[in-house]
Amino acid sequence: MSRKRKPLPLIEGLEITAVAAEGNALGRCDSMVVFVPFAAPGDVVDVQLEKKKKSFAVGRIERIVTPSDMREQPRCSHFTVCGGCRWQHLPYSYQLECKRQQVVDALERIAKVEIPEVRPTLPSENIWEYRNKMEYTFSNRRWLTREQLASGETFDERDGAGFHIPGAFDKVLDIDACHLQCDLGNKVRHFAKNYAKEHALSFYDLRANEGFMRNMMIRTATTGENMVVMQFGEDRPADIEAFLGALAANFPELTSIMYVVNTKVNDTLTDLDIKLFAGNPYITERMGDLHFRVGPKSFYQTNSRQAERLYGTVLDFAGLTGEETVYDLYTGTGTIANYVAGRARRVVGIEYVEDAVADARLNSSLNGVVNTEFYAGDMKDVLTADFIAAHGTPDVMIVDPPRAGMHQSVVDTILAAAPRRIVYVSCNPASQARDLALLDAGYRVLAVQPVDMFPHTAHVENVVLLEKR
Repeated sequence: MSRKRKPLPLIEGLEITAVAAEGNALGRCDSMVVFVPFAAPGDVVDVQLEKKKKSFAVGRIERIVTPSDMREQPRCSHFTVCGGCRWQHLPYSYQLECKRQQVVDALERIAKVEIPEVRPTLPSENIWEYRNKMEYTFSNRRWLTREQLASGETFDERDGAGFHIPGAFDKVLDIDACHLQCDLGNKVRHFAKNYAKEHALSFYDLRANEGFMRNMMIRTATTGENMVVMQFGEDRPADIEAFLGALAANFPELTSIMYVVNTKVNDTLTDLDIKLFAGNPYITERMGDLHFRVGPKSFYQTNSRQAERLYGTVLDFAGLTGEETVYDLYTGTGTIANYVAGRARRVVGIEYVEDAVADARLNSSLNGVVNTEFYAGDMKDVLTADFIAAHGTPDVMIVDPPRAGMHQSVVDTILAAAPRRIVYVSCNPASQARDLALLDAGYRVLAVQPVDMFPHTAHVENVVLLEKR
């Protein structure tokens, strides 16, 4: 028989003093650090502890005794429950300061290399409705909030469409309105949910892995083109045809309607055959003078307008004169490669995903870019001394690796290739800092520019310029 856990204490009158990692805030009780989500520096709060270790604890706000002067009214009705935008209650100017400090802390504590003063974070032009891609999950067991459970009301009908609750794969919060994408996303999601209920179409059971309505991805572009990709958990052609036909009839602004039958235990699409129902199998995005085709499996920066500021920083740091050979590592669909190609002699892009490489080549062709080459394969296997001998020594390397950063062998090859400049783009300052320490033997950091791609979240993109010693 298991022992009953002793209830954790309520800490009264905890003063919140700083913003911490993962979008949390913190205060101190005796010698213990207490992490509290959705708090603001200057708050005095009563905190119910939910996890306690020797040197730290994690808790939730039970009551705000005295609100901080900086605290703002969150725009979203789902704030504190959804978990996606943990900083809605903080002024945007302060969010930018926190992101800059996050970069400073990573470089000082992990990289431990000499760095110039980190520049102020580049703000996003739009802090609402900035996302060009959203995904919603349909569930027959939607999450009930603390308030709903405490109300004593019986909730027999549990169908919903929205976001996964953090840390719970089978819990989905039904979303009334999300303010991160234009309102088309809300309208399409509500239509799909209401249509399914009216026509008795089952919502997905995430535990049993069964049900018809499973997942919806909505992509929008600054060109006015819009895509919906619908995942169905069961192959029912008549119901699929009827639902997508109704969607097309009600939303003429959808220029691409696609679908897939997914009977796997996860929602990933990369290995599935996505079928076109109406319109084009892509939408077109614009960046400067370039146009990019974005398909259902394509990676494209989620904040389209801010992506241009990010790539503008990359181009500025690269310092191209038109005579350079540029290597673009982890090139994805070739957006950076094509963006800088007009200022380089040639650009060599390398990417793991073959479909992305095909998109990169297509995007070069569509834009009349003739000085790019793209190669598919695992970076540590493709980027070798023999590859560099065959394709030319790079003058500039642009690297934009996944969150985990670069493999040691890739760092070694970069050091051996000895490009004059490296422009390192990262969505994870911690792994970037680790890689900068590895590169320090041959390179010094000249400039650091944080860029805010995701307002109201703790995420920050960072661009670092390194020069050969």
